[in-house]
Amino acid sequence: MQEAPTQAPNLRYLKGIGPKRALILEKLGVCTLRDLFYYFPRRYEDRSHLRPIEEVRAGEPVTLKGTVLSTRLKRFRGISILEVHLGDKTGMIPAVWFNQPYLQAQFEEGREVIFFGKPDLRNDRLQMNSPEFEILDPEEEAVHTGRITPIYPLTEGLYQKTLRGVFHEAVQQHLDGLIAEYLPEDFRETRGLLPLPQAVREMHFPSSQELLDKARHRIVFDEFFVFQVLLFQKLELMKARHKAQPLRAEPAHLEEFRSALPFQLTSGQEEALSEIAAELALEIPMNRLLMGDVGSGKTVLGAFVMFLAAKLGRQAVMLVPTEILANQHLQTLKKLLQPAGITVKMLSSATAPAVREKMLAELKQGKLSCAIGTHALLQEDVRFASLAAVVIDEQHKFGVYQRCQLLNRELRPHQLVMTATPIPRTLALTVYGDLSVSAVKTLPAGRQPIKTYWITRQKQPEVLRHMLEKIKKGEQAYFIYPLIDETEKSDMRAATAGYDALRKGPFKDAKVGLVHGRMPGEERDAIMRDFKDGKIQALVATSVVEVGVDNPNATMMVIENAERFGLSQLHQMRGRVGRGQKPSECFLFGEPTTDEGKKRLRIMTKTQDGFVIAEEDLKLRGPGDFLGTRQSGEPLFRVAHPVLDQEILLEARAAATEVVKGPDWEQNPRWAALKKFLDHFPIRY
Repeated sequence: MQEAPTQAPNLRYLKGIGPKRALILEKLGVCTLRDLFYYFPRRYEDRSHLRPIEEVRAGEPVTLKGTVLSTRLKRFRGISILEVHLGDKTGMIPAVWFNQPYLQAQFEEGREVIFFGKPDLRNDRLQMNSPEFEILDPEEEAVHTGRITPIYPLTEGLYQKTLRGVFHEAVQQHLDGLIAEYLPEDFRETRGLLPLPQAVREMHFPSSQELLDKARHRIVFDEFFVFQVLLFQKLELMKARHKAQPLRAEPAHLEEFRSALPFQLTSGQEEALSEIAAELALEIPMNRLLMGDVGSGKTVLGAFVMFLAAKLGRQAVMLVPTEILANQHLQTLKKLLQPAGITVKMLSSATAPAVREKMLAELKQGKLSCAIGTHALLQEDVRFASLAAVVIDEQHKFGVYQRCQLLNRELRPHQLVMTATPIPRTLALTVYGDLSVSAVKTLPAGRQPIKTYWITRQKQPEVLRHMLEKIKKGEQAYFIYPLIDETEKSDMRAATAGYDALRKGPFKDAKVGLVHGRMPGEERDAIMRDFKDGKIQALVATSVVEVGVDNPNATMMVIENAERFGLSQLHQMRGRVGRGQKPSECFLFGEPTTDEGKKRLRIMTKTQDGFVIAEEDLKLRGPGDFLGTRQSGEPLFRVAHPVLDQEILLEARAAATEVVKGPDWEQNPRWAALKKFLDHFPIRY
């Protein structure tokens, strides 16, 4: 098996690049020839089917092969016009270029040429305007036309034809010396994988659609496979380096916790509880992701972790992103834990200095076993006597470094990460591949489904009258807007204008409040508390309420310009209603102009399953910025898609498991090339 060199030649010396283009490519993360080979086309155009000129139709893209019959360069009103006549056995067609007189030298009469473009009718005759072309050399293959042609991602200073030429030169001259197979032949053949050099070559210049499909399968497999192997290595390293305080739940503990609850756990909660309890009992630190739709009862499971730590004489904390959410969780935790004799206190930036000082002393001395708080829990002067468990709500609101501040201890605390943004399981296996995954899909008994309607602007008065009638009966409503203030450049509706229009118009007899992200936090929290307490009947807001108040009396929501929000965000906002026993409604006001926008709103009216919505959202938007997992904005994978390619993902994960679970795989000569490949894989995770 051939081994790849650890360092590839400098890009600037490749024909067609030079120092200037090398700097542009470097900004795209392409620093070596190996990187260049993994800079794959974003799509392909099939230019392989040659058509006779007599079959050309206006407006239909076509690839033509013929002979240059004549050229003519003329000027008209200061513009140079080059006209080239192309002919074959069936006819002749002119091609025209404007202000490119230098091209005439390339079109010598009698030379064979391939044109690709879309013919137009001009003065009742067909004509091709600025077609892509290639002058044929009998001894060389076509690069730009007459084949399945790669279309590369571009940036300022890079041009398609130039880049394609660079890749053709690189593939011809350097690929075999740089791209080496790293998987054993039998391992590859069992899974029907192309050899890696062939796959990379076919990705850039496909010989056929069949081979392109096989090449993509191999590259997607590689991305998933390498990612999973690296994750497994990380997990093994963590297990070797870190130990945790085992928190073993005896049957008596489970019985005490369940009996203290004012309700019965759902089947989904019971299943997750068993998974969490089993992992807490180990010396290996628990690192578990708990996914659940809005209102599915994740907080109860976080409370169980804190309950168990306290009962075993240890400490636990719950970290939440906002003070209002911390207050909300505090009230829930008190109801769940106080019957078991466990005290919970909250720490935030608003905590009075004297109260804070006392709480810090109690945590340091071990007198307080359970605390909940915002980023204030991460201050350097917050010390714990025996922190054994950390529960994090909406973890993507916290940076990696911030989370590690609580985890980096001699005995590493168990970690439970909770998110109300459901994730398709295949994505969880990649983005959260180093976490165990629990999903709570069943909602508590008595929850009413939320009826969702996509409403046109003409029906708005009718909807508002309907909402006002329900408000007079004691129910409450949200009005969500995409902007705070209106601007000249946008036709989107804004919260401040909507607030004024409601309280001066149809809702003049109701109590209307306004919250948005530019308000001081204390003022915003006070208004949201008034809404929860029923002092405000209609709350006008931006998406600041996406993670907000749990108000069971809020039964109605209007989302203005709904097409401007992503599916998962729409679902999160809709989850602010439907939290009580009364039927709830969500009205989507939107007039989308794109097919994607229309599809989003149709999906919202058809399902409330957050996992289905998350999967559809990924199909529409792609996984690049999902949950903010890649702060740089670069997608986690260059070719692979965790949802659309889930079969390959599961295949690659199984293969990675087979490799790393084998005896002493890192010392096994069979995997020596794989180990070397991991060191210089062009995608960094």
